[in-house]
Amino acid sequence: MKTNTKSKFTETTHEGAPAKRVGAEQELRRSVMACLLWENTFYESGVSIADRIKSLIPQVDPVKVSEIAVEAREKMKLRHVPLLIVREMARLPKHKSLVAETLERAIQRPDELTEFLSIYWLEKRQPLSAQVKRGLAVAFQKFNAYSLAKYNRDEAIKLRDVLFMCHAKPKDKEQAALWKQLVDGNLPTPDTWEVALSTGKDKKETWQRLISEDNLGALALLRNLRNMAEAKVEEGYVFKALEDIKTDRVLPYRFIAAARAVPQWESHLEKAMLKSLESREKLSGKTIILVDVSGSMSAVLSEKSDLSRIDAANGLAILARELCQEVAIYTFSNNLARVPDRHGFALRDAILHSQPNSSTYLGGAISKLNEVEKYDRIIVLTDEQSSDEVPNPTNTGYMINVAAYKNGVGYGAWNHIDGFSEAVFDYVIESEKYEPD
Repeated sequence: MKTNTKSKFTETTHEGAPAKRVGAEQELRRSVMACLLWENTFYESGVSIADRIKSLIPQVDPVKVSEIAVEAREKMKLRHVPLLIVREMARLPKHKSLVAETLERAIQRPDELTEFLSIYWLEKRQPLSAQVKRGLAVAFQKFNAYSLAKYNRDEAIKLRDVLFMCHAKPKDKEQAALWKQLVDGNLPTPDTWEVALSTGKDKKETWQRLISEDNLGALALLRNLRNMAEAKVEEGYVFKALEDIKTDRVLPYRFIAAARAVPQWESHLEKAMLKSLESREKLSGKTIILVDVSGSMSAVLSEKSDLSRIDAANGLAILARELCQEVAIYTFSNNLARVPDRHGFALRDAILHSQPNSSTYLGGAISKLNEVEKYDRIIVLTDEQSSDEVPNPTNTGYMINVAAYKNGVGYGAWNHIDGFSEAVFDYVIESEKYEPD
């Protein structure tokens, strides 16, 4: 029997198409960049995805692991999976030297200090490593009185517990006094919408005051539009808030969710969603946008959410349409369907009604487009779980993966991008600047 032979790669997608073999770093990226930690997906359990992430980290260069954690937090706006990555880095001799700096960047809200310790002690309570203490201590210095008071909750692990354990040193006397208030339980009550509404005051007046004083963050505003409508908040307040909204931390699908909750304000939400693109660079030439509307794309993003993978893909499709000078838009499931060239939420509606949500014949869709369209680039928005083998694009191709499944098809001749943040298009635009003529 001959044993000195190359092993044959036989992995497939969940729908049966031959998957592309990728290295540990690429597999880690695809498992992380669209991962809402421990949330079940259409094909895989949240636990199995988390376990795969844990198993891959020791196989990837420590610097690359750190970069992936930071990108997941800063670019993809993911909160929990970067903390899991840092926790696993703390176990590994080759990775632990990067724990402090990675943890400091991964923590951007005070409640992430306590969430990290919860993950750190998930298996058993144990002493914190020196690198973990250092990272927590530096991160603690970021937060002011308002943010500490807002997230100072009566939970199993409290902010004061983190402060004691990491031995953080205040930057100045003012911060020292603030931390003493935290330890003594004397932080001033924050003027958050939750606190304001819990006092029993008139809801309409309370919402209008919070808006006029700019005390609502972007996500709080979008998530509470239905409550404002029910409280009969004067529309002028709402429209001004949407006009001034800061979109740098808001993923596109959040606007889709808000429009679903308050369809009467959809036009104002659309303007807010698209305003950040007005001065952005455009992609020259002809672009094909191909959106996956198969059954698996209807799976919700998380247990408590009514948002789905198709909502994430639609948000990206809306943004992609605005960044392309000339475009043709299609969907695929069992068939390939042309979609009217619309903008904003009208494009979302056209995509959703383009064809039934059924199987995932991405290969057939690409083959047909290669025959009937001449394009400079094709951008595919999908969870990559094709039922058939996927051919190469005839020109530049981008496979944007909006799920965290183990195997995918968009590698090799395809430029593979994981995640559903608008940052994926920053990559497309920047990468084409440096392509050879």
